[in-house]
Amino acid sequence: MPSSSNHRTARTQLPLAVTRGDPSGIGQEIALKAWLALHEDPAAPAFFVIGNPDDLAALAAQFALPVPIVTVSAPKEAVKHFAEALPVVALPDRRHGRLGEPVLEDASQTIRAIEIAADFIRAGEAGGMVTNPISKEVLQRAGFSHPGHTEFLGELARRIFGAQSPQPVMLLWSEALAVVPATIHVPLTQVPQLLTRELLIDTGRVVAHDFATRFGIESPRLAFTGLNPHAGESGHMGNEEIDIIAPAIAELRKQGIDARGPFPADTLFHQTARKNYDVAIGMYHDQALIPIKTLAFDSGVNVTLGLPFVRTSPDHGTAFDIAADGKADPTSLIAALHLAKRLTQSPRA
Repeated sequence: MPSSSNHRTARTQLPLAVTRGDPSGIGQEIALKAWLALHEDPAAPAFFVIGNPDDLAALAAQFALPVPIVTVSAPKEAVKHFAEALPVVALPDRRHGRLGEPVLEDASQTIRAIEIAADFIRAGEAGGMVTNPISKEVLQRAGFSHPGHTEFLGELARRIFGAQSPQPVMLLWSEALAVVPATIHVPLTQVPQLLTRELLIDTGRVVAHDFATRFGIESPRLAFTGLNPHAGESGHMGNEEIDIIAPAIAELRKQGIDARGPFPADTLFHQTARKNYDVAIGMYHDQALIPIKTLAFDSGVNVTLGLPFVRTSPDHGTAFDIAADGKADPTSLIAALHLAKRLTQSPRA
């Protein structure tokens, strides 16, 4: 086992900010387990949690996880302590809800943790953020006006970083498959109205830019699905492919982006087809997310593209149903941490 001094010498990158997520879910449990999995590896990403240190210590004791907690006042202290203890930047309030039973009183601190992470990144004190799962239903009942993390992060990019980028883009990434839903958290009945050439062109540009600059793929191949069965079958099952999707692909190609399609969604995700593209862009949420959650449910990572900072997240929810059992799997969070480190260290970003 490497010595503590070796840990401190090897970890020179900015630490990653991990937000607590909904404290009645599994976010803090998997953060504890991620530290157990990573703290002895000097090549692993160092991170700190934005949460309540007493909550984390109590949770570690409840689930018999040997995780010492150290409160730090600034991210720079996290790298120094990471080998021996989980660094925590303290939120003042303890959890109000029980594990598995979220309450509105926890909503403001859940959102505040994300804002603090963005402030640290803006100040050059954190390399990126890894957000633990939130409950959109709980937050919206508490007055949260955004459909999800992706949209809220777009607001933070504008408010804290002064960014003027297009609407941020949701990417679900794994070693087996990367997918983007062009429309995200909207009812299926609204998708045809929201699907425009401009939306697909903007999405394609953001995806191509970030895959080139952050993922290091010089000329990424973008495969677009159709909206309708059989990609519309030449207009027999709908005209969106003819009127919207194909013209958007043609415009992207004019701009030098390797955009392809539209392809029938039911033939785009098998093993042989996946060799022909780097990322698939689906027209709506489930069309894109079902394939990746089938292939990589435990190891998929949610990434927000189009931001002036790196943000990743586990590709799963709060799991309130198992939050009190101590059985949560940290694999997706660990994958999100490793990917965040990779993206923050990209030489072309």
